Amino acid sequence: MPLANTELDNGVLRAAFGQFPSGVVALCAEIDGAPVGMAASSFVAVSMDPPLVAFCVQNTSTTWPRFTVSKRIGISVLGEAHDGAARTLAAKTGNRFEGLDVTTTEDGAVFIGGASMWLDATVTEQVPAGDHAIVLMRINELEIRDVAPIVFHSSKFRRLAAEEG
Repeated sequence: MPLANTELDNGVLRAAFGQFPSGVVALCAEIDGAPVGMAASSFVAVSMDPPLVAFCVQNTSTTWPRFTVSKRIGISVLGEAHDGAARTLAAKTGNRFEGLDVTTTEDGAVFIGGASMWLDATVTEQVPAGDHAIVLMRINELEIRDVAPIVFHSSKFRRLAAEEG
């Protein structure tokens, strides 16, 4: 029996990929004395030895190429209070850091306050993958906090349901 919807145009694929809920991260670094950042929902843990993570970035991104000069990149796993921050960091124009509490390390990694985890990472490899690149990053340091995550599902930012006591 064939599947019901076999047209693989961009709209159908976007809707299909949106059915998989994912966390949202901010990737940020200080470049030429100013913070540069972007949001990504295609973040994944890759390896524990060595400690590696990855995310996917569109080949048409005008922000990601600016990161090539960064020694370190801050990855903030955004919390449930960050729906506005996620939209701001994903915007094509404007101040992506307006209203955000940020912390910058000596090595230039920038972190968003209130995140559930901070990862200080270094890009190790970029692998072409269709209209995206898979960016592999080694974790140098991390900090975990007890903050509920924000989730991206069906093109909307959502909160997880509270546990029943």
